[in-house]
Amino acid sequence: MAKTVFKRPKSLKENIFHYCPGCGHSIVHRLIAEVIDEMDIRGITIGVPPAGCAVLAYNYFDVDMIEAPHGRGPAMASAIKRTLPDRVVFSYQGDGDLAAIGIAESFHAANRGENITVIFINNAVYGMTGGQMAPTTMLNQKTTTCPDGRHETLDGYPVKVSEIFSQLRGSTYIERCMVNSPAGVNKTKKAIKKAFQCQVDGLGFSMVEILSLCPTNWKMTSIDSCKWIDEVMSKEFPSGVFKDTIAAKKTAEAT
Repeated sequence: MAKTVFKRPKSLKENIFHYCPGCGHSIVHRLIAEVIDEMDIRGITIGVPPAGCAVLAYNYFDVDMIEAPHGRGPAMASAIKRTLPDRVVFSYQGDGDLAAIGIAESFHAANRGENITVIFINNAVYGMTGGQMAPTTMLNQKTTTCPDGRHETLDGYPVKVSEIFSQLRGSTYIERCMVNSPAGVNKTKKAIKKAFQCQVDGLGFSMVEILSLCPTNWKMTSIDSCKWIDEVMSKEFPSGVFKDTIAAKKTAEAT
């Protein structure tokens, strides 16, 4: 009998993704669904989709989903978790949703140590609305609203969310990953699983930032987009664990 080595996760519906070819959202959706299946938490998971490209995420995840107004995902997730503390609650957000209109909700949810998980997609532009400059757009990067490139004197600097949130006392686990290679995809899945486990263990706020492809708005092929993350984007937003209080506690206890 042939052995099944690859199949659709139960936590993903049998719908065709609406995302552009090469977009990283579909990869991350699958990783989240795989983690939910492997942790056997499908029946108690509640997701909060954002405004933006992933606004239709409820069409893809086969778990309870509650749409949030633009930027209010962490506020809604916090309310759900406080009302239903036995649920596993995650918000799924883009860089505009989290780092622009929703920066206050996200920042203070982390600072309060809300026991929720945030999946943060960073593709350095506003995706759905046409590729405008986002808080994470890098210096000299061209977008529809900065066609000559972002300049610090006019536009300020790119916001590094993971670095900022890791300084908040309420955050427990913060990691930045990428999905532009098989190794990066595998690492991202491990990070998502650890973030969910932090929540299951009642340890507080966890977030996984994911550098994701946006070939359409970057005006690149999918292959060139993968290379651009490695050669350019990851230099501004280096991957790695920015905070892990669990590991730090274990190290302290061992010594």
